[in-house]
Amino acid sequence: MSEQDDIDEGWMRHALALAERAEREDDEIPVGAVLVSAEGAVIGEGWNRNIGSHDPSAHAEIVALREGGRAIGNHRLLGATLYVTLEPCAMCAMAMVHARVARVVYGARDPKTGAAGSVFDLLADPRHNHRVEVRGGVLGEEAGARLTAYFRRKRGKPA
Repeated sequence: MSEQDDIDEGWMRHALALAERAEREDDEIPVGAVLVSAEGAVIGEGWNRNIGSHDPSAHAEIVALREGGRAIGNHRLLGATLYVTLEPCAMCAMAMVHARVARVVYGARDPKTGAAGSVFDLLADPRHNHRVEVRGGVLGEEAGARLTAYFRRKRGKPA
């Protein structure tokens, strides 16, 4: 593994811990996100809050991006990397394009609504004035297992 692989895995573990908090503290779908500056500092983090806050836009990525913008005093998050446990949806992908995030690293693929290559590939679309580098599958099995277990519990099915 490269040094970047080690760094990505470390931040993904942080995002997975946030995902666990989403489920444990708020009974939300366990998706966590951490936004890291080009210098390697956490500037935003969050987890899904859309159910509890009655806000359809309060996905983990959006929560982290909002926090990051406030932290640096700018809506442009140049050089930042967003680590998220689930492949971003179209809304979150476009928020990353608008914020000029440099990279997104995600865990589990989302075969239903993934917008970083699974269903759509919004982040690499050449029609946008900014493209986000994508790395998927980092601790993806662990992230996917957490989501599967959550939905099985919610549906009352045995694990």
